[in-house]
Amino acid sequence: MLVAFNKPYGVLCQFTDRGTPPRPTLAGFGLPPRVYPAGRLDHDSEGLLLLTDDGRLAHRLTDPRHRLAKTYWVQVEGEPTGEALQALRQGVLLRDGPTRPAEVRRLDPPPALWPRDPPVRFRKTVPDAWLELVITEGRNRQVRRMTASVGLPTLRLVRVAIGRHRLQGLAPGEWRSDDRHGGT
Repeated sequence: MLVAFNKPYGVLCQFTDRGTPPRPTLAGFGLPPRVYPAGRLDHDSEGLLLLTDDGRLAHRLTDPRHRLAKTYWVQVEGEPTGEALQALRQGVLLRDGPTRPAEVRRLDPPPALWPRDPPVRFRKTVPDAWLELVITEGRNRQVRRMTASVGLPTLRLVRVAIGRHRLQGLAPGEWRSDDRHGGT
């Protein structure tokens, strides 16, 4: 079984939290029994999370050797320059080594998304922009670190696709069975 889930902002990608106070987890969304996340999204990131009860499928979805494309819509602080976008396209150097080249394009107009709770801070004197970033890695907080490295701190991060699986049609907290997973 494969489940596509739209993870809301502030929800952990696990079913339990031993923190004090406890934070919202996947347990609150009525997901099918015995499915587990194939990959992660940070607490402060939103969007597509795939869950499965199939270990081999989870491995295919998460193993970096498969170079499965992950697509993100990223709201960044600042005005993206051609140099910054080119640096992302070539791959940037992070503390844990260079990244693979990314596909990147500006989203103009910005994507039509649900409101985030809490909303992203707005500052009249600082512009922001939306980018679509496609990567084939999955390092910890990689997209945030990549945009920051070119002077564009991430304000909002929404994963909209993993391979051929799309977020399309799912509101935050909604899920659907996505068992057409033959080719991931």
